[in-house]
Amino acid sequence: MFKLQSYLAYQFLRLQGHPRYQQLMDLPDIQRWGVIAGLFTLLQAFIFGLIYLIFGKIVVIGLIASILAGLATGAGALPAVFLTHVSTRVFNSLLGAAAGVMLAATAFSLLVPGIDYGNQIWPDQGLWVVAAGVIVGALFLHLADEKLPHLHFDSVSTDGMDSLQKISLFIFAITIHNFPEGMSVGVSYGSGDTDNGLVLAIAIALQNIPEGLAVALPLVGLGYDKWRAVGIATLTGLVEPIGGLLGITMVTLFSSILPIAMGFAAGAMLFVISEEIIPETHGQGRSRIATFALIAGFVVMMILDRLLT
Repeated sequence: MFKLQSYLAYQFLRLQGHPRYQQLMDLPDIQRWGVIAGLFTLLQAFIFGLIYLIFGKIVVIGLIASILAGLATGAGALPAVFLTHVSTRVFNSLLGAAAGVMLAATAFSLLVPGIDYGNQIWPDQGLWVVAAGVIVGALFLHLADEKLPHLHFDSVSTDGMDSLQKISLFIFAITIHNFPEGMSVGVSYGSGDTDNGLVLAIAIALQNIPEGLAVALPLVGLGYDKWRAVGIATLTGLVEPIGGLLGITMVTLFSSILPIAMGFAAGAMLFVISEEIIPETHGQGRSRIATFALIAGFVVMMILDRLLT
């Protein structure tokens, strides 16, 4: 990870030395940001237009949904601009509700439709196909958790390792776990059921809100500029569109793997819920409020799923 940071820093220094970059920086603020906004808009129009021509409308819609879900991480980080601390009780409640939302979305937007699609492709075998996908998805996250350097929610402290290094590894962990979440949105849209995809995108967005806060607050505590901390938190969520694009194009091009992909996404999400989110809500002992928040999040998402689909 630190080699990657050094490489990115080197490339940024090269960019700063380019004549075009200097010309851009010499412009008045309004003109400079106008040029940046215009270039960004043209780039997005080119990318989305290319994706539309190659894969079709449903892929573009799924990609946009996964982008918005990822941006919710940045929205969740915004309170760090005004606050330097959030009580454990409030934070555990937010995480508990996020866990409930993800559990409901996993059950009703991935597992149930995955079994139905599996039965259409392989009569009476959908349950077993999706179950196999769940196991593979959980094992994939297990291997990523074991092999890639990172820290868990409850490990972000200043003991032993330098605190900035700890938080960097923690941010990397959030980024790792955002990938299968984005993939689940893409897989759901790839099924062709846009209502189901919308429900899952909403669930992921709600779950990303406390994650964004968890990334931004420690950075502010280390003296980072508040808006820079929000920007870093937002970037951790923007790995989700990569997972979303992979998921939706994969099942669009190879529709027969849809049930397995939905099971895989469900297994990965269940791993994150059990390994990261729920333990954090009870990290300082039993937390009854987090338990009820989880139940409330599950019920709300279950109702939304029925109303929207």
